[in-house]
Amino acid sequence: MGGTASTRRVTFEADENENITVVKGIRLSENVIDRMKETSPSGPKSQRYSGAYGASVSEEELKRRVAEELALEQAKKESENQKRLKQDKELDREKAFANEQLTRAILRERIANEEERAKAKHLDIEVKAKQLEEKDRVIKKQDAFYKEQLARLEERSSEFYKVTTEQYQKAAEEVEAKFK
Repeated sequence: MGGTASTRRVTFEADENENITVVKGIRLSENVIDRMKETSPSGPKSQRYSGAYGASVSEEELKRRVAEELALEQAKKESENQKRLKQDKELDREKAFANEQLTRAILRERIANEEERAKAKHLDIEVKAKQLEEKDRVIKKQDAFYKEQLARLEERSSEFYKVTTEQYQKAAEEVEAKFK
């Protein structure tokens, strides 16, 4: 009703006595008419209806009321804009919070993946270490076996040398005894 987006034409006319202003082009609701009746000062100026166009009142009174209505409409639009801005800010905050949470979740996931890789690498190293320990144990077992076999062979060799030496001495003594 007369706001910045309104396309209606409003004209103000005064009657022949210049006491009453007739506004053409605006339909006033019964609520507005009742409010105008209640707030108008009772004095020498009286209100009269001017047909289908609404109530007729003094030009100043009407201008003031139209200005009030425009101010109310403007205040309503401002309030809506404020609400929209507040909602936009809240939405931006929520988006920022969601982005921050998403970033944190991605970082946690990356850290978990890195820890898992490190753990797998560590397990691989542990497996290889166990394999090396097993090889070392087998080698030590073989070493002990070979040392035991070597000791037996040396003992047998020593016994064989002793027996052979004794047999040689005996044979040499027998040959010497025959020729003597």
